Amino acid sequence: MKTEAGAAGEADGPAPEPPAGPPPGGDAPPPDGTHEPSAQQPRRQGFAALSPVSQVAASLALAGIAVVACVHILMVFLHVAPSNTITKRHGKAVDEWVYPEFEQNWKLFAPNPLQQNIAVQARAEVRGSGGEQRTTGWYDLSAQDGAAIKGNPLPSHTTQNELRRAWDVYLGSHDAQNRSTGLRGTLSEQYLRRILVLRFDRLGVAGKGDVIERVQIRSRSVTIAPPKWSDEKVNQKPVYRQLSWWTVTSRDAPLDSGTHVRAQDRTDGAR
Repeated sequence: MKTEAGAAGEADGPAPEPPAGPPPGGDAPPPDGTHEPSAQQPRRQGFAALSPVSQVAASLALAGIAVVACVHILMVFLHVAPSNTITKRHGKAVDEWVYPEFEQNWKLFAPNPLQQNIAVQARAEVRGSGGEQRTTGWYDLSAQDGAAIKGNPLPSHTTQNELRRAWDVYLGSHDAQNRSTGLRGTLSEQYLRRILVLRFDRLGVAGKGDVIERVQIRSRSVTIAPPKWSDEKVNQKPVYRQLSWWTVTSRDAPLDSGTHVRAQDRTDGAR
């Protein structure tokens, strides 16, 4: 049963329509009449966010790195592999790539390991700014490397092997009279001489205005004593192998030496 108020309301006019809502399955259009896409495009990140020119440059750089890495792996493999057709024809190119930085050494697996302590020592001949000449004492470079390694959980590869391997390469390319036995002889001399000049620079051997004219290197070898339970007798007297003086040129001086090392500006060889 309807009340009088309800009947009067129906008589005044039709019932109001419900407010317009968003169409089914979509969002309501913006009030300005524009239409936006239903889903926003994702932002490009990483390599895709680079410009086309940058993408090409990055691709070429990655390709170059990959090529160099593959060539290096191949060269090292050919260096350690037994003699074959490739090494017989291109052995010189393989050696030039590997020596002296990437040389491989298998003495760790040798049946007769090293039984000597070998220390590499060096000294320099310095001419002062006033013309006076002096010769330094012997610096035990191997002992300095050992002190840097002791107590260091992560010693650098350079500290452990640079000087030791340079000396090994020199001995392997020279006879007992220190005469070169192959193409590696000259290269090993230059490499070792540069290491000495670099070490003297770090030690501050030459002051401002001084000139390192010559350097000399020697090794001190002492046989390791046998264990107490062994009856073996060995001579533990130090044995020295001393090379002649090498003349230092501007090519041997480190590029970042500043005023600490000023080598002679000439290109004559060792004397």
